[in-house]
Amino acid sequence: MSLSHPKSVLITGGSSGLGRALALAFAGHGTTIHLSGRDAARVEAVAEECRTRGADALGRVIDVTDAEAMAAWITEADDKTPLDLVIANAGITNSTSGVPEGPERTRRILAVNVDGVVNTVLPSLAAMDARDRGQIALIASIAGFRGLPTSSAYSASKAMVKTWGEGLRGERLKTGVRVNVVCPGWVESRITDANTFDMPLLMAADKAAAIIRRGLARDDARIVFPWQMHLAVWLLAALPPAWTDPVLNRKLSGRKW
Repeated sequence: MSLSHPKSVLITGGSSGLGRALALAFAGHGTTIHLSGRDAARVEAVAEECRTRGADALGRVIDVTDAEAMAAWITEADDKTPLDLVIANAGITNSTSGVPEGPERTRRILAVNVDGVVNTVLPSLAAMDARDRGQIALIASIAGFRGLPTSSAYSASKAMVKTWGEGLRGERLKTGVRVNVVCPGWVESRITDANTFDMPLLMAADKAAAIIRRGLARDDARIVFPWQMHLAVWLLAALPPAWTDPVLNRKLSGRKW
């Protein structure tokens, strides 16, 4: 298996935003792209874009929180073309503070962003561990480095994904299975298109996908970008909360992440 040119790729949340950009980045002649999403029309549109680039693209509408359905889909995809790369990308975000639907929204964010990643990674690892070959990328976030006001559930979910991925990688250092953690900042998507506040260093999805692809090819343990936001959250996490909480509260109050 070549980390630079995986021939069989599975991506959750592949119907828009970063997931779509990643699908197109890996699509090419001789590659098979397996995509999932929640909207049939968008999933098929991205699959067709991949086909125009020469890939054999297969879309699936599936709920990542359904463990049995995810295991069946991943097994089916792996049986068709043994998976070289799995990208656990599906996730949702929104404010979870100061709104009536906060408790319900919190549970939904944790279900999709945590259970959805677990439901993607576990069956993929089972197949890859058995043949001692493959690569799994877990899409976390810069928000996972420090809990953020109005984004408590989102930050927590991405911290779990980041930490779990790092642990899984360490367990497999002497095997042929690679695990990588990706922590992007703001990336253009349907969600960010709807935001009305400033998003520092907002990056085009295709540029973010290119950075991720290069990092995966190098087998970087962590792929964190942009570096300016990485530095900022590192400092926030290092400083005492008594200093940083008031600043973050003023800056982020009322915003959706």
